[in-house]
Amino acid sequence: MKYHIHLVFLISIAILSAGCGDTAPASNDLNPTQKVVIALKPDKNPDQMIEERKALEEFLTSRLGRPFEVIIPISGAVINEGFSNGTVDLAYLSANDLINAKDADLLLVGEINGKTTYKSYWLALKEKPYTSIEQLRGKPIAFASRTSTSGFVIPLWDLRKRGLVSEKNDPEEFFGKGNVFFGTGYVSAVERVLSGDAEAAAVSYYVLDEDKHLSEEQRGKLKKIAEQGDVPTHIIAIRRTVSAPDREDLKKAMLMLNEEANTQLRDRLFTSKLVEAEQEAHLKPLKEALVVVQK
Repeated sequence: MKYHIHLVFLISIAILSAGCGDTAPASNDLNPTQKVVIALKPDKNPDQMIEERKALEEFLTSRLGRPFEVIIPISGAVINEGFSNGTVDLAYLSANDLINAKDADLLLVGEINGKTTYKSYWLALKEKPYTSIEQLRGKPIAFASRTSTSGFVIPLWDLRKRGLVSEKNDPEEFFGKGNVFFGTGYVSAVERVLSGDAEAAAVSYYVLDEDKHLSEEQRGKLKKIAEQGDVPTHIIAIRRTVSAPDREDLKKAMLMLNEEANTQLRDRLFTSKLVEAEQEAHLKPLKEALVVVQK
């Protein structure tokens, strides 16, 4: 009898364990007394964003009546780790970062001129003779970062489509051994061009076309030599375990940035209008590129 009772107990434990093993993390409400943490990808100089970070914290606190903290980790990978361990609740990421995130969902996306895609540019100094990407063979260049959609993945996919790199997808095949630099964001890549350490940099279109990342003097020294895309716009992502009510509250608060009185702050931080989108449809162009450009 003891044997059978013990056996039934062990079987019950095994069934419960098996059932729990594949269960997704349960949604949970955000603690109203703790700070909601928003992480911004380091595309700009963090020291230049102190006022913007403070303004966003105050804006969201006033709308939701709870404390917020805006942080700028050193990379998208650190943000994704924060989603996994619960130290990051919201984040502004590239589409590629969201694909790499295991524990985050799309909340909102940027809309530029009525579209949720944009172009990637190759930039060089105006006095340089380059007019096409083909002229950069064997030249030192800079990518924005290893995870940047517009600053690496889409430009590399374009090189592959042009037949400038093989299916190995190694940019050094075209630019030369030791000639490929990876930055920590758009500004770090462009600074290599401005200093003469790189002949060109791959970045988003708005680094050149809009007054958001570089000074007027810096932009005046640069020109576009090639463009590629479409690139899915950046994303406001949310930790997957945030409950549905909290998710809706945060979405409504972020959408208030589209109101006329708040658009200046919105554009400094998130570049463009924020809109709702379906996650898989938004990520589709990038996923198609990643099928070709294997890591």
